[in-house]
Amino acid sequence: MSKTQHPIALWAAVISGTAVTSVLAFSLFVAPPVDRFGDPANYTRINSVPEVEQWGSHPVDFYVENVLASMTLEQKIRSLIIANYPGTDPASLHAFVQDNELGGFIVMGSNVPATSTELAEETSVIAGSPELPRLIGIDEEGGLIKRLPYDDFAGADTLRNEPASATYSAFTGRGELLSSVGVNLNFGVVADVSGDPQSFIYGRSFGGDPTSVAERVTAAVTGEGPSVLSTIKHFPGHGSAPGDSHVGVPLSPLTFDQWLASDAIPFQAGIDAGTSMVMFGHLAFPAVDNTPSSLSKTWHHILRDNLGFSGVIITDDMTMLEQSHLPEYADRVNNAVLALAAGNDVLLYVAGSDFDAGAIVSGVVSAVNTGQISSAQLDDSVRRVLTLRRMLYPEAESWIPPCDERCFIRVTY
Repeated sequence: MSKTQHPIALWAAVISGTAVTSVLAFSLFVAPPVDRFGDPANYTRINSVPEVEQWGSHPVDFYVENVLASMTLEQKIRSLIIANYPGTDPASLHAFVQDNELGGFIVMGSNVPATSTELAEETSVIAGSPELPRLIGIDEEGGLIKRLPYDDFAGADTLRNEPASATYSAFTGRGELLSSVGVNLNFGVVADVSGDPQSFIYGRSFGGDPTSVAERVTAAVTGEGPSVLSTIKHFPGHGSAPGDSHVGVPLSPLTFDQWLASDAIPFQAGIDAGTSMVMFGHLAFPAVDNTPSSLSKTWHHILRDNLGFSGVIITDDMTMLEQSHLPEYADRVNNAVLALAAGNDVLLYVAGSDFDAGAIVSGVVSAVNTGQISSAQLDDSVRRVLTLRRMLYPEAESWIPPCDERCFIRVTY
């Protein structure tokens, strides 16, 4: 005679000592497989008494796939937007991210109150669910670019002339500071190589020698890594491109081989050090592609295929393209479509209180429906972003997926 029990009931019986002692065998019965849960051959055995076979996917993957399967197309697109809303009122900031269903928020100067305690209160409201917190980013480079008045750690303008160990110490402290105020993502590691004092990026660069810059990029990513997610920027590199991408689209004269031997080196170092994100700059390398790199499929393939980056790709502030005053980049919605089609996972906006996420979402929905952006590519982007957010949950890897009607234990007496 055989009887089927739900795992919870079975374990309750075992723990209470009331389980029938004549149990001869335990085996897992699995309903017809559902594709998104993988091949049943992946099931693994947990060494316990009684022995139970359980689906062997990583718990983060399990969680992410279930969330992804529950999302509408519009929700997927919204989850790929990180934006800013000015002010320090926690209720207003929460309403902004909640109503727009955004994947994250970027803290700018207008959001920073007088004390770190007040900022921590703001970010805790913005972050939302601890099981899937929003990404809360900030441009905290130190030195010339910092948002927090209480960040006393050195920036690249100083660190370029000091040993790499000084960069490690500065970014270790900076990462701990950011974590203490509820920021979980720093857009703060500049990998651009610049030895030209006339360049707008010079004072934010770790130097003009690619190897020296690479050492400091590695130190910065490694230093802040235990506290916050790292972003290296501005791929493929501003150092060789005269001009400021805040007011135009700078052009670099480098060929691809010249780039590989110079500007690519610090980015490769940051990737090897484990950076979570790479931020694309709005600049062009005509010898490689006339299109701005942030909208270039070629450069996204180079980052993925040549440099081996498998993490999240984010744009620099998308409003900068509009501010270039080039007519072909005047349309915010079209720029968003082009950026996602090129291979970016996240769109970043510092657009002010009139930011309209709905218009962007509608435009991207149309692009998916017409095939300009593939639904599979979009899902891959959402999957990468959800995974990053889920990993911010301290119990993400020890979480046990729930057992429903697809999974129960057959007990034979």
